[in-house]
Amino acid sequence: MSNTISAIPTYCFTKEQRLLTPAAFREVFDAPERKLHQSHLMAFVSTNTHAQPRVGMAITKRKVPTAVARNLIKRQIREQFRVKAIDLENKDIVFIIKKSIKGIDKKELKNEINAILKKIEKK
Repeated sequence: MSNTISAIPTYCFTKEQRLLTPAAFREVFDAPERKLHQSHLMAFVSTNTHAQPRVGMAITKRKVPTAVARNLIKRQIREQFRVKAIDLENKDIVFIIKKSIKGIDKKELKNEINAILKKIEKK
């Protein structure tokens, strides 16, 4: 048995993978390379100078009035991003809600998030 450490991917969601400052969000919103649409979600994507992808969310109270629903959306986005982060390029991604998600179930929301992340994956 050798002493080399295998390159097992870690599926953590670290602070370095989050967009934290208003300036970071503004960079993505002001000059996105791509805008990816689904029926309820939209993602702004731009290249970053970091070694890993980062995600941010702008989930407004106007589109999703209850905190429970807003937090559910955020948890779903973070979870799908966490799993797919090793396959993504070094991009900054900001998710927003296009229209009310009233009546959408968790599975459909998960499918929309995955569809957006699949378009961003490394070729």
